[in-house]
Amino acid sequence: MRFGAPKNRVYLKDFSRNYQLSGFINFSPDDEDANIEYLYNIGLAHAKRGNPRDAMFYFDKVLEVEPSHVNALANKGNVLGKLGKYDQAIACYDIILKDNPEHVTCLLNKGLALHYLGRYTQATACYDKILSNSPENASALYHKACTKSLQKEFDQSLELLEKAILVDEQYAKKASMDKDFDALCNDTRFKSLVV
Repeated sequence: MRFGAPKNRVYLKDFSRNYQLSGFINFSPDDEDANIEYLYNIGLAHAKRGNPRDAMFYFDKVLEVEPSHVNALANKGNVLGKLGKYDQAIACYDIILKDNPEHVTCLLNKGLALHYLGRYTQATACYDKILSNSPENASALYHKACTKSLQKEFDQSLELLEKAILVDEQYAKKASMDKDFDALCNDTRFKSLVV
């Protein structure tokens, strides 16, 4: 028997609604908020342990009650991305970006999903939006460099990569192993950056 997401869980609020017990039990709005955050945290724990389907179950439960729960939407998008369902991931990020168009994590993750779909121009637009407000965002610089490399815009790719490494040197090692830079692996400038 597999232990995971409960399928027939009944919550007190649902129980009182179904059995018309609301006159006997008083529920505060805090009860539902606590329940939502509890479910969200279980989903997050599953995501961190590498159980995307279980994580999705809990994020979906949160979103049934609170469809605009930003963290559940963002993490559901991450899970969908890990499952290779990039269009669905983008849909989650778009819901958040509709109300918060500067949400850096969603812009970055949407850019990555677009990148994996080969929609490089749209991915670059996401990174550019981040960089317009935060020109030193190493992650956006790095991922834009990856995209530019795949678009065979090598000079721009190397300039962006150099900036990313200056901000955060971890990107030198990451770039040395990243397939997006395969076309540059023999380039002397690239080699000097990733040494």
